[in-house]
Amino acid sequence: MLQNILSGLAIGAIYGLIALGFSVIFYVTRVINFAQGQVVMVGLMITAVTADAGWPVVLAVIAGVLASAATSVAVYFIGVRPVLAANRSSYAWLVTTLGLALLLENGAAIVWGTTSRPFPNLLDNSTVHIGSATLTWQEIAAIVLGVVLAVAVELLRRRTLYGKVGMAVAVDPDMATGVGINTRMVAVGAFVVAGLLAGAAGVLIGPRTFGNPYLGETYGIDGFVALMIAGTDRPFASLVGGFILGVVEQCATAYINTQAGGWFPFVVVVAVLLLLPEGLFASGNPLDQAFGVTFGRMRRVKVGQA
Repeated sequence: MLQNILSGLAIGAIYGLIALGFSVIFYVTRVINFAQGQVVMVGLMITAVTADAGWPVVLAVIAGVLASAATSVAVYFIGVRPVLAANRSSYAWLVTTLGLALLLENGAAIVWGTTSRPFPNLLDNSTVHIGSATLTWQEIAAIVLGVVLAVAVELLRRRTLYGKVGMAVAVDPDMATGVGINTRMVAVGAFVVAGLLAGAAGVLIGPRTFGNPYLGETYGIDGFVALMIAGTDRPFASLVGGFILGVVEQCATAYINTQAGGWFPFVVVVAVLLLLPEGLFASGNPLDQAFGVTFGRMRRVKVGQA
């Protein structure tokens, strides 16, 4: 049991980082970027390709993360900004981001081919014993990095001027525009952060799966499911949603059958949404109150201080 929990936390940290990217964008713009999984894939593929070309691993990783950030910003300017500029209440971004997801996926397949590429070893492959369970250093790094990045995003949101401005834009974008806030730059910042998180997730995925242009769809869905479990009110809770999804997936595979990891988590998310349609950590839910200060109260305080 301990092994399944720890292994679930390791893969769940990756799901959580992808979900956190979804959440940051939605928090500021009220848009779900359905190309987020493909943004992850771009970073993964750039890292794999540059490392295979002889780049030092550190430089390859930096190139992959920056490529994800640049791709995320491109998605905003090509598929989101024109829609919001024309009609802020339009849901046309559903189509444009999905279209860009397909374009990125098939474009990557044309450029790099459909054959999986080797991914560089980032850490020692040795294992660490934790009680009766074992984890690789790569899995431990995934958990630690997931927590560190989620905390960093939460501190950015709560403690910085950009975070407070982002809260103001999230509450009322028209009012924010009226008082002189550049909502476009705030949105760009959200897409940059989401892209960096996607790049980090891609680097963590690579050693598990190698590099393949079609990985984005699978991991994008996993990240979105993690977001739905946690809810969209509290970005930091997205990591918890990822942990929950990862543990459920591992336990389903171990205790039901090897295929259950693909479908049982969806049973869980449907059950969660039927009971709590806005997610486990939505504002005002008991879990949200146990998690800390509720989003609604914090939002009023921080916007008032901005």
